Amino acid sequence: MLFPPISGAEPVTLQNLTDFYVSHSQQIQNSFDDTKSGTAELSARSELVDALVVRLYQEFISPDALAPRHFCLVALGGYGRRELFPHSDIDLLFLGEDDSDSSKYREASATLVRMLWDLRMKVGNSAHTLAECGRLYRDNLEFNVSLLDLRLLTGDQELFERLKTTSVPHMVARDRQDLVRNLAELTDQRHAKHGNTIFHLEPNLKDAPGCLRDFHVCRWLARIEELEKSGEWTPPENLWPERDQPAALRAFAFLADARCFLHYYYGRDDNQLSYDTQALAAARGIGVNPGETLTPADWMRIYFRQARVIDQLVVKLMDEFNPARSALFSLYQGWRTRLSNADFSVVRGRIFVRHPIGFSDAPYLLLRLFEMAARHGLGLSSETERLVESELARPGARTIPLPHMWSHFRRILIQPYAADALRNMHRLGVLAWMFPEFQVIDSLVIRDFYHRYTVDEHSFMTIENLHKLLKDKARPAGNEMPEGGRTWERKFAEILAELEQPELLYLTLLFHDVGKGMPEVEDHVQGSLQALEGIRDRLELPEADWKTVQFLIASHLEMSAASQRRDVFDPETVRDFARVVGTTERLKMLCLLTYADIRAVNPEALTPWKAEVLWQLYAATANFLARSVDDDRVKTAGAPSAEFDEALELLRSPASKADFRSFLEGFPQRYTATHTPTQIARHFELARRIRSEPLAVDLNARGNHLELIVVTADRPNLFASITGTLAAWGMSIVKAEAFANAAGIILDTFKFTDLHRTLELNPSERDRLEQNLKDVLTGKLELKKLMSGRARAQAETRPKVEVTTRVRFDGESSSHSTLLELVAQDRPGLLFDISSVLAYQGCNIEVALIDTEGQRAIDVFYLTARGAKLDPQVQETVATALRQSL
Repeated sequence: MLFPPISGAEPVTLQNLTDFYVSHSQQIQNSFDDTKSGTAELSARSELVDALVVRLYQEFISPDALAPRHFCLVALGGYGRRELFPHSDIDLLFLGEDDSDSSKYREASATLVRMLWDLRMKVGNSAHTLAECGRLYRDNLEFNVSLLDLRLLTGDQELFERLKTTSVPHMVARDRQDLVRNLAELTDQRHAKHGNTIFHLEPNLKDAPGCLRDFHVCRWLARIEELEKSGEWTPPENLWPERDQPAALRAFAFLADARCFLHYYYGRDDNQLSYDTQALAAARGIGVNPGETLTPADWMRIYFRQARVIDQLVVKLMDEFNPARSALFSLYQGWRTRLSNADFSVVRGRIFVRHPIGFSDAPYLLLRLFEMAARHGLGLSSETERLVESELARPGARTIPLPHMWSHFRRILIQPYAADALRNMHRLGVLAWMFPEFQVIDSLVIRDFYHRYTVDEHSFMTIENLHKLLKDKARPAGNEMPEGGRTWERKFAEILAELEQPELLYLTLLFHDVGKGMPEVEDHVQGSLQALEGIRDRLELPEADWKTVQFLIASHLEMSAASQRRDVFDPETVRDFARVVGTTERLKMLCLLTYADIRAVNPEALTPWKAEVLWQLYAATANFLARSVDDDRVKTAGAPSAEFDEALELLRSPASKADFRSFLEGFPQRYTATHTPTQIARHFELARRIRSEPLAVDLNARGNHLELIVVTADRPNLFASITGTLAAWGMSIVKAEAFANAAGIILDTFKFTDLHRTLELNPSERDRLEQNLKDVLTGKLELKKLMSGRARAQAETRPKVEVTTRVRFDGESSSHSTLLELVAQDRPGLLFDISSVLAYQGCNIEVALIDTEGQRAIDVFYLTARGAKLDPQVQETVATALRQSL
């Protein structure tokens, strides 16, 4: 014992006890100041209080440490665990065999407690019989839980052993479900009070998620489980998963050091790790090597890593031991079981590897594991986590090649629970294995009293925020906004649903802030772009995709700055921002990135006002981009040659700069902004072919769609002829663009779906489709004949959503074209019907921007008639014809 018992020869006076207590308390504090060891302080203070309590028991109840019979004094809770912090409560149980024993020593027990209070100790005490300790107190289950940490101080040892070996184990075995359920409910309530997150600017080290109370919950859950099974009082930490125990004990030691420091600093039981105390703790090296000085941000980084360990453990043990959650899993057991496949089994919401072969032998099995977790919101079993970690720790594991990594990783990013899967990949070291660049932001703290979350968690939350948009969008109308009617969320969800490649946005969000972990780079945006170079090489991203991600990271602060620091209703603001984004697709991605980024800063960061201003800027810019396409044309004269050199170098056969510039001359600026050098080089090669052929056609699969490129000289009914041929073949056009250069070369691009899988099931039909197209455009085949021969055999299905046709003309936005904005019910053949009407009315399509949102077609045409804008009479005639046709 650190402190000798107080001599029985000395009179028990308040002054003597105070002198003893104050003197030795100061010794303990001095020792802590020297060693910074919280665990040593807990043990020493517990022994000091033991010495005082035992001496008072001898004075007022019995001088014999083992007497009287049928009565004893028991320490409970933190005191029972020998974990007394400087200003913690002291919980005592006066235990009697029956009521007569308890009443016999009631006055003496009260005197003992009063003496402790006079010493400025906070004492919680109760008197119970042995039988009462074997009952479940549904209105006071905290008492039953406190019995899980009982320890004999003095008195009848035999009575205490009956309490420990019989009463408490029987109570636990009988009422285990109620105990665990109550423990889970109290934990859930406490977590909810703290926002269900470990990330707080000023966390409470006792009650916040991932802190000391959660550590104790882990101990109690394990103890309840063991007492029910065997009645043994095995140290609870020894019952935890072996792989979790060392890290959890280190986390407890860190938190114990920090809480002791707070108690001494405040001089009371205050567990709030304030902004100021974080700096003091860092300067004194609390929880790290004695004497080591850290920055507050680095010290909080350690704190969050420790909290994450305990948070993960309590979640794991709750899932394993909580009967209510087990019952919930049982309810869905059939569904979960059906999720099992040849590689993985699903049991109680956890994934097990069926055949634990080394991931080094089948590295993609590792990515399929997390894809499954991301798709269904499943966790990994302890065995699976252990397998993952052991495989990554094997010599040479870091050098295992992963060709075609992007095709596998993108499937994780697009799943509804991607953020949780990524968190687990990060925790288990998988992300660092795939992307070492990400490790620099592990638990990185931005200490500005605004960013609530660490940088890695912020990145995961941005992805989570977007997936949540889609989940909310799927709710029935009227129930979609449970958080207070934020109708703008549905608007952002609609943009997200329209994206062609949402995986590129998710990839951007994952890495947009890695530069913050690169202190050698002054601008974190530039740091993120540097890190992206290595990531790009490993993912083998296609050039166009790489350019998109590069743009989004480089510009990820632009929309926030424009919406919050500029007047979004000023046309100049909109025009300047439109120049930054260039295209509607990039605008959508940047808008969603900004939404997710701001919302992941802290729960209050995205106010309704900010959301509305962001939406207004998006809407105004989208409108501007749609209306100004025809005004800005490529002028190669005097343009920097470097602008085109990259595309020239990609040509399969050499060409002069003059020829290449002649091809680009007169195209809308949108064309060069939306196409990569590789694509432009391909288009130029197609254009060179029409010197000897009437037209050039390129048909390729692009993900879930087919893409058709047609390059030819301008001619009447061109657009209608192409759309009609595709319609005759049963193709549904979802997006299209039509451009013309100064030389009259037309470049039309169509993205479409093969409704009847004709080309997939009959690959040879590709050639026939291309030939039909060439024959129609050269007049060898009548389009009417082709369409009649391919008439649909079945009636069109009724649309799920009715869309009202809207036709609107705008003669002001473009200097030399009239804009036709058309919204209509999407259906196969729609674009052919529209373009046929336009051709019949003598309209020439200068630019076409065709898009589809669900079952709504949104088309914009820049039209001229005989080289001029459409006059009002022609507009009215066209509008009438379109309404009749559609």
